[in-house]
Amino acid sequence: MSEFKPVRFVDVALEGQFWRERLETVLTRTIPSQHVQLGKQGVLLSLTLPNQSLPLSVPGNEHDSGQVFWDSDAGKWIEAASYALSHRRDPDIEAWIENIVDDLEKAQAPDGYLNCWYLQREPDKRWTNLRDNHELYNLGHLLEGGIAYFLATGRRRLLDILERYVDHVCKTFGPNPGQKRGYCGHQEIELALVKLYRLTGDRMHLDLAAYFMNERGRQPHYFDQEAVARGEHPRDFRAKRYEYNQSHRPVREQTKVVGHAVRAMYMLSAMADLAAELNDDSLKKACEVLWADVISSKIYITSGLGPAAANEGFTEDHDLPNDTAYAETCASVGLIFWAHRMLHLELDGRYADVLEQALFNGALTGLSRDGERYFYSNPLESDGRRSRWAWHSCPCCTMNSSRLIASIGGYFVSASENAIAFHLYGGVSTNIQLATGNVFLRETSAYPFFGSIRIEVSPDAPAEFTINLRIPGWAHEAEASVGGCAVDVTACTRNGYLAISRLWNAGDTIALELPISPERIYAHPSVKQDIGRVALKRGPLVYCVEEVDNPGGAVQQLKLPRDARIETVERGDLFDGVVTLTASPERIEDQEWGDSLYRNAPPIVSGCRLTALPYYLWNNRAKGSMQVWLLES
Repeated sequence: MSEFKPVRFVDVALEGQFWRERLETVLTRTIPSQHVQLGKQGVLLSLTLPNQSLPLSVPGNEHDSGQVFWDSDAGKWIEAASYALSHRRDPDIEAWIENIVDDLEKAQAPDGYLNCWYLQREPDKRWTNLRDNHELYNLGHLLEGGIAYFLATGRRRLLDILERYVDHVCKTFGPNPGQKRGYCGHQEIELALVKLYRLTGDRMHLDLAAYFMNERGRQPHYFDQEAVARGEHPRDFRAKRYEYNQSHRPVREQTKVVGHAVRAMYMLSAMADLAAELNDDSLKKACEVLWADVISSKIYITSGLGPAAANEGFTEDHDLPNDTAYAETCASVGLIFWAHRMLHLELDGRYADVLEQALFNGALTGLSRDGERYFYSNPLESDGRRSRWAWHSCPCCTMNSSRLIASIGGYFVSASENAIAFHLYGGVSTNIQLATGNVFLRETSAYPFFGSIRIEVSPDAPAEFTINLRIPGWAHEAEASVGGCAVDVTACTRNGYLAISRLWNAGDTIALELPISPERIYAHPSVKQDIGRVALKRGPLVYCVEEVDNPGGAVQQLKLPRDARIETVERGDLFDGVVTLTASPERIEDQEWGDSLYRNAPPIVSGCRLTALPYYLWNNRAKGSMQVWLLES
């Protein structure tokens, strides 16, 4: 197991333009507008008990309603807002959170139970449908919010409320007589309990997380028993198979990532957490097997996960359709959680490569430039009818986007007693305490658009330690120097990290050059949707073509010759400055086709100019067609 631990986001200052702009947008626009939406949609009112039962957000069977997990939406917003407070205190945000805490405190049952759906609508049925109704999932997100709020402000009231709820859960679930041997149908509580353990040091919290993980998939199956107790037949489960929630077999026996993508990512993140805390090699090995399955056959080039809307998740190996891709934003965020945890089990660049890929392409796409519109699913092709929404009946992705960006600094740097590791670049500064003393570091770059990176290293006193710099898998022929003296990158790089060990003095400077140039990417031939197609990538960024930049018809009519030169263009006038790609493709014309559906002559092909921009920026301007995978001629 690695000895590295992440440097907390509150100890990392974002100084580069790219992340500073995204963070400021989230702080000033996203979080306040989300609070407005939570009020407008009735989520905040649902926490105020007793009240007149709100109408169901989805007609029909009441447990198909998103209201069952509204508590979690409040919890995720509190977490994101608390991360914002860690950057900059705001009395309005703190007052909004305190109002929610007031409502939760009043709603809590004497025995500690706190789920506003059940307390309001059916208090006699609590803990009777763990498979479908998200009680423990809701607690998990509330608990993560409570921990974040305490760390940001020092206020314990919300955390105390939720610790009483956790105490109730500890008494309710377990292998002992009189306890329920259940676990949640939607994994999340395990992540929160590990965070609580790290905060409190109370082993009970870690043991409960381990219990939930170890119990999952055990026979006889708890969800079968629970359904029978409710008077239902297990076969009436709407998802039909327990692969949907990854409870089809014990977690250590699972070799394929299946089912609902977000549930899978949360579970795998918690497995990695528990492997680290318990030094459990069997959980680590299971994570490695499942990681290999995802990377080899189930991940989009954008790091989207889950092609199917029917189960919001996985289907078969190499099934990666573009126009119907589900690729939920939450799943990419979950993949970032998992990759980050795997990176701290073993310092290996393959995990950081995926973390970066998911961050810049899968997760950032979910939030608009103005910070107030969202994507739930992220297709790699659109006919122009797809657009961002201001809110959603299931708003999980909204707060997942904001809580990720508000805490992004925590993904850049890690440290052990005698070493520092940079995983991401983009302009940050931090102070890190090593065994030899304090070290100030400032990384300066215009990453991800440019690969010239400078790192100032200033220990309080001269000291020997190691600085590890990630060399991304796409960065061929990287160069590095310290104080102008070249470093042998090839000889000093292991598992994707360049290790520089020396006596460091205040003012020492590392120069790292990561050559960033356009490249063509091809999919495995088993991905039938991408046969004969090519995608464009530059550094960590996947590119797409939008009709707004390529007028003249749907972008699906463009064909890029294999020998076409791809050039970069710096666009200071676009989205505060981006690098676009240009090329000379062919356009398949349809103007002269007439009314015939078929004919025995091919269409006319004309020359044109193509402009591609980073995928995460698509659908921020005029509506129109979009495509990542282009026909190649």
